[in-house]
Amino acid sequence: MVDIRPPLLDRFLRANPEVRVELVVEDRLVDIAAVGCDAGIRYGEHLAQDMIAVPIGPPSQRVAAAAAPAYLDPRDTPRHPNDLLLHDCIRLRFSSGTLVAWAFEKDGVAITVDPPGRLIIGVDAASAAIDLACRGCGIIVTFENWLQPFLGTGVLRPVLSDWWPEFEGPQLYFSNRFMPAPLRAFVNLVKDETARPTIVP
Repeated sequence: MVDIRPPLLDRFLRANPEVRVELVVEDRLVDIAAVGCDAGIRYGEHLAQDMIAVPIGPPSQRVAAAAAPAYLDPRDTPRHPNDLLLHDCIRLRFSSGTLVAWAFEKDGVAITVDPPGRLIIGVDAASAAIDLACRGCGIIVTFENWLQPFLGTGVLRPVLSDWWPEFEGPQLYFSNRFMPAPLRAFVNLVKDETARPTIVP
């Protein structure tokens, strides 16, 4: 799941009332031309030579681990990624059958752990997995921006925050061979949004 920001889509639709937009959500890498899409969104994967990519979200993101206080309070809080092997974990699974990897990094040291999930949920139901974490069912690892609303209110508590890896933000990509007018308008809106300065109160 990639957050392309409802306000961005809202502005595009309001500025282009004659355009229809269809969003297709896939957790597999697909050929956008083969499936009839004008553009796609990926996180830094290698793109074909005839593709152009522009940032469509934050320049960088992090993967975060979190759990509810109700889960953490009676237990020892993990201090190292390997400690997760002793905890109830909520894992996400791609439609291919592969579990989403739990990778961590600190001071140049990268560690991947594969805890047996007490709960395993498809990535298309990530919001349900987060809800279960909020209810105290275990530790979840996913995009920090998905967890931030719950971390900010204390419903979830950060786990191993000094191990959260950072990676390049999402890219909107499309073929350089042909750009339909609606896509060109959307790309221009995305570029304007990216160029807009962030004001911190």
